Amino acid sequence: MKSPAPSGRAPVQPRAPRTPGAAAAAPRRRATVPRASALPGADADEGLLSDNDMYERMVSAILDHRLPPGTKLVEDKLATAFGVSRTRVRPVLVRLAGEQVVTLTPRRGASIAQPTVQEAREVFEARRLIEPRLVSLFVETATAEDVAWLVQSVADEEASRQAGDMRRAIRLSGDFHLHIAQAAGHQTLGRILRELVSRTSLILMTYSPSHVQAREEATACGCREHRALIDAIRLRDAGEASRRMLDHLARIESQLEFTPPQDEAPDLVQLLGLGRAA
Repeated sequence: MKSPAPSGRAPVQPRAPRTPGAAAAAPRRRATVPRASALPGADADEGLLSDNDMYERMVSAILDHRLPPGTKLVEDKLATAFGVSRTRVRPVLVRLAGEQVVTLTPRRGASIAQPTVQEAREVFEARRLIEPRLVSLFVETATAEDVAWLVQSVADEEASRQAGDMRRAIRLSGDFHLHIAQAAGHQTLGRILRELVSRTSLILMTYSPSHVQAREEATACGCREHRALIDAIRLRDAGEASRRMLDHLARIESQLEFTPPQDEAPDLVQLLGLGRAA
């Protein structure tokens, strides 16, 4: 694609990249989880996780592809994992259900949502409607530090792909989009996108190409598209950035295979529990 001519505004000149906070290395399978008393927001007297801590830990496990779609979320096991009572777990599941990341079924309990083909297509349609606008707003306000963050994020994503850590690469790809949304300054669209990114992670887990080489090529293509998007942002070309975002999302959807794999259910206590030191 031919690079667009710069607009009247001066191109962004990024400073030295800083490492994105969201790009911290994530393990491929089991997390090294800090004790509850060491976490921000924990109750100092009881050493308990806050509701938001539990929510963030579960979202992180979903985004890192450690909680596959369809995983049953037994409240007793979650309570043991978090070191809290069942009554503390329930509101967290309700919150996740409100974001359509968890499914609550009467008399059957909770499970990680398993998106249908129609839901997957609707999520990508919603992202195609929202993200071109968000990146357009981002172009207007992006700082050199913002651009440096994105550059480093793509570098980390590429390094993860080359190391074979596809889960982390997908997580970093989502962080790239969320950073644009946050810096764009549209709080409502930003909240909506966060939900959509969480659901996209489930969709990618369910419908990503089954062949390893196809998955790697799809991720490599995503890195190239992210770099092309950064080029448009540097030039302050909102129209070109919006077009590249639209093409990027359409390409991701086009490579999905709508035949879900069957994975072994993870151990919730080992995955989310408090028994490991930081």
